[in-house]
Amino acid sequence: MARIVARACCVAFLAGLVVSAHAQRGPKDYPTRAIRVVVPVVAGGPLDVIGRLVGQKLQTAWGQNVIIDNRAGAGGIIGTELVAKSAPDGYTMLHFSSAHALMPAFNKLPYDSVRDFAAVTPAARTVGYVLAVHPSLPVKSVADLVRLAQRKPGQLNYGHSGYGAVLHVAMEMLNTATDMRMTTVQYKGIGQLVNDLAGGHIELAFLTSSNAIGLAKQGKIRAIGFSGAQRWKQMPDVPTIGESGVKGFEYYAWFAFWFPAGTPADIVHRMQTEIAKGVAAPDVVQRFDEIGFEPYAMKPEEFARLVQRDIDATFKLATKLGIKPE
Repeated sequence: MARIVARACCVAFLAGLVVSAHAQRGPKDYPTRAIRVVVPVVAGGPLDVIGRLVGQKLQTAWGQNVIIDNRAGAGGIIGTELVAKSAPDGYTMLHFSSAHALMPAFNKLPYDSVRDFAAVTPAARTVGYVLAVHPSLPVKSVADLVRLAQRKPGQLNYGHSGYGAVLHVAMEMLNTATDMRMTTVQYKGIGQLVNDLAGGHIELAFLTSSNAIGLAKQGKIRAIGFSGAQRWKQMPDVPTIGESGVKGFEYYAWFAFWFPAGTPADIVHRMQTEIAKGVAAPDVVQRFDEIGFEPYAMKPEEFARLVQRDIDATFKLATKLGIKPE
C-alpha cells in the first residue's frame, strides 16, 4: 500500500512539473493577434515616440497590429496598474521610463514595481540631461554653481516636474555628490518648468536635451553641464558634469517594456529579441539621435537586475533626503 501511495505521489509530482513547464511556454505561433502597448503618459512626448517606433518594427516583423494605448494619469500609475492587472498572455505590455524604478521610493503604489511585472528590455536611453541656469545667475560652469550654492545654502531655487521624477532625482543626485543645498520648486509638468526657467522665476533645473537646445540657442538659458558620459554632439561646447569636477557623475533615463508577471518566459524572450533587433535598425538609430536618445537593449534577466539596482539607489537617496512614500 505504501508503495502504491508513493508511486501515485511521484506521478502527481511529475505531472505538476509538466504543467509548470507548459505554463512557462507560450504558443509557438505567437503572436496571433494584436498586441496592446500601454503608454502611461499623454501622446507626443519622448516615451510615446519611442513606443510607436518600436511598435512599428514589431508590426512589420510579425504582421500583427501593435496598438499604442495612451493611459495617462497620476504620474503614470493609472496605466501601469492597468498592465499589472492584465492577463499574462503576451498581448498586453507596458512601455514606461525609468520612473518605474524611481516611483516606489516616493509614492505608495497600488502594485509592486518588481513582483507584478516581467521585465522584457529597455529600448532606449537618453544621451543625458542638460544642467541649465537662467542667464541672470552669475555662474558659467558647474564649479561656479557649486561654489555659489555652498556659499548660499538653500537660497537657490531649482525646478523639477514632480517628486521621484527623473529631473528631480537627477538634481538631488548632483546635490548629494557636491554637498549643495537648494530649495525645490515642483511643477505639474515639464512645460511650465521650462517657461519659468526661461522667464527667470527659478534659477536652474535639469532639462531634457530636446528642451534645452532651443532655449540655449535663443539665449533664454545658459547650459553649464551635461549628465552623460560624453559631451552631446548637438551641444559640443557644454562639458559633462564628470569632466567639470564631479568625477564619476552620470545620469540617464531609460525607456523600457514589461509584461504582467506570469507571462510565459519564451514570449518574454521572443519579445526582447525582436525589440533589440528593431532599435538597432538604422532608421530607428537615426530617429533616436535626432531626439537625443540612443538604442539601449539587454536580456530580461539583466534588465530585471538594473530595475532593482535603481530602486535600491533611489530608496537610499530618499532616505537621505528624509522623504517617505506618500
